Amino acid sequence: MKLTFLGTRGYIDTKNRRHRMHTSLMVSCYGRRVMIDCGEDWVKRIMSMTPGAIVITHSHPDHAHGLAKGAPCPVFATSEAWEAMDAFPIEERRVVPLRNPVDIEGIGFEAFPVEHSTRSPAVGYRITTKRVAAFYVPDVVYIRDRREDLKGVKLYMGDGATISRSMVRKPREALIGHTPVRTQLTWCSKEGVPEAVITHCGSEIVEGDERKLGAKIRAMAHERNVRVTIAHDGMELVL
Repeated sequence: MKLTFLGTRGYIDTKNRRHRMHTSLMVSCYGRRVMIDCGEDWVKRIMSMTPGAIVITHSHPDHAHGLAKGAPCPVFATSEAWEAMDAFPIEERRVVPLRNPVDIEGIGFEAFPVEHSTRSPAVGYRITTKRVAAFYVPDVVYIRDRREDLKGVKLYMGDGATISRSMVRKPREALIGHTPVRTQLTWCSKEGVPEAVITHCGSEIVEGDERKLGAKIRAMAHERNVRVTIAHDGMELVL
């Protein structure tokens, strides 16, 4: 499985040469390709892309509004995400069930509900091939069934909106926002996930000194016996 981080910027105005495009991941295996998320930045580019399918984590603009003028391939999303994207002119719509693995272009995808937004419910995707499993959750406050969701996962790809400062709120009963990188690394440590990649980078990373911040994050990860990398646009990994 090859992972290409097409975009790594969160829903912020700031951008730089390493974090230009809204967060998106291309998963490739045996010549077949699936794109995860397609934010506003992609609306003029998506028709020239050539994925076999597009998978959406949730309907926020930086994850789904690149599809506002249509898609060149089938699009997979949860029923809740489709409600929010109802007006998009997408011909081939596929509903992703929760907690039920589906084959998309020969790659296994399983959607797990996570806490992030009450208005736009999000999922994380467990991505599997015959050899390896990875977990992709670019926006997250809390993973409800973390032990089950991360069981056997070799790579966690998570939310870089904030490094240590909490961006979690509880206006009513549900948690909303973004949990810090520090907490996500603790999740990985507790569940035996050996490696993490931070994407969906917020202002703290994009506007800051990434070398110093990278060292800070690696020190956090070292304490938890986890390897970590801050993703940048165009970065590739092979699992």
